[in-house]
Amino acid sequence: MVQTTNNIEDNTLHTLSIQVSLNGLSFCTRDQEDHITALACDHFGIQLTPEQVLDKIKYTFDHHQALKKNFHNIEVIYQNDLYSTVPKALFKEDALKDYLKYNIKVLDNDFIAYDELEQHDMVVVYIPYANINNFFFETFGSFTYKHASTILISSLLVQEKNNEDLRVYANMQDKFFDLVVIHKGRLLLANTYIHTSKEDFLYYLLFVAEQLKLNPEEFKLIFLGKIEENSPYFDIAHNYVRNISFGKHQRAPKLSSEINPIPAHQHFVLLSHF
Repeated sequence: MVQTTNNIEDNTLHTLSIQVSLNGLSFCTRDQEDHITALACDHFGIQLTPEQVLDKIKYTFDHHQALKKNFHNIEVIYQNDLYSTVPKALFKEDALKDYLKYNIKVLDNDFIAYDELEQHDMVVVYIPYANINNFFFETFGSFTYKHASTILISSLLVQEKNNEDLRVYANMQDKFFDLVVIHKGRLLLANTYIHTSKEDFLYYLLFVAEQLKLNPEEFKLIFLGKIEENSPYFDIAHNYVRNISFGKHQRAPKLSSEINPIPAHQHFVLLSHF
């Protein structure tokens, strides 16, 4: 899917946000008035290596006119399951590997980064793709990068800060999904799961509900990301969870006139500001 405008003046200050995973990439551009001027997605269909993903990124920059502009700000968002959330009070910068090694295999030469969620007293520790970081540094010099979970968790906590309900957010993607559980404005869980079928999704959803002692008759399940109401994932969840809906941004993204309307629950991370 590609949506773009062709009548943007060259002297407009543009921002590029690009979301990268091993299963796909997407990007959007914004003008100086924060209108989205281009939006594109490339779903790979299979999981690639970081080297193959970099080739996809280079191809995208070579073939999309929207990426020929001079961007004054570039934001790279890494979407993977190579992360862990750490309470700020327990965080030590010299112990980054320790926060990851019990959940994922960490190699000696892995570069480990972290994002601070200052308003929420937590830190997301993660492994970005170093080769992709190097490409953006060599090509553009200055850029910002963060983990997708940093943006997802921070945005949802802001939305839920005055809410007393218990809510489970499912941010759906092709081969994985994020679950974020929030109660009374407090994060209970944030994790990413691999899925190949609707049964995989249901298993992890009900497993999390069991572990956190959540009643499917009471909590609210809110879908974000790549899913529609007629999706088999929606249907199977509805067999077990009473309250299901679609989420949205706290503030709706501003679209330029040439961009078609976007369902409010889609591209939640990509269209949220850092």
